[in-house]
Amino acid sequence: MEESVAETAGMVTELMPAAEEEDEDDDDDNHDDLAGRFLRLEQEQNALLQALPPFGEPVSHVYHPLDYAWEPHCDFVRRYCRTPKRVLFLGMNPGPFGMAQTGVPFGEAWHVREWLRVVGGVKKPPSEHPKRPVLGLACRRAEVS
Repeated sequence: MEESVAETAGMVTELMPAAEEEDEDDDDDNHDDLAGRFLRLEQEQNALLQALPPFGEPVSHVYHPLDYAWEPHCDFVRRYCRTPKRVLFLGMNPGPFGMAQTGVPFGEAWHVREWLRVVGGVKKPPSEHPKRPVLGLACRRAEVS
């Protein structure tokens, strides 16, 4: 198992930067391509998640980055989800300075902005915790995990 996880992780590392080299003149409005189908599936799953009853105490704030950080998330998916890949995500803890800021899984702002070259506007969530403001791609804090 460890060997296949290492191979998968290596494949992700090799595939991510190569996506920049792909032709950027592709039709981004094609909703029948792999990225478009993936984004539609995410929207369907997000709608089911939003339909769940709200959390009670002690939970005071719940962030939904696929709502307020949809633009950079779509840019990420359209850049790096063009062809089928063998990838295994182990856990999806967005963290306050990772996906919660950028909409990109495991994506603290510096890496998303500088290494992945993802762009897009990030809105403020409807209810923002005062100690965990959403600054989007301008966030300077790094995720510690």
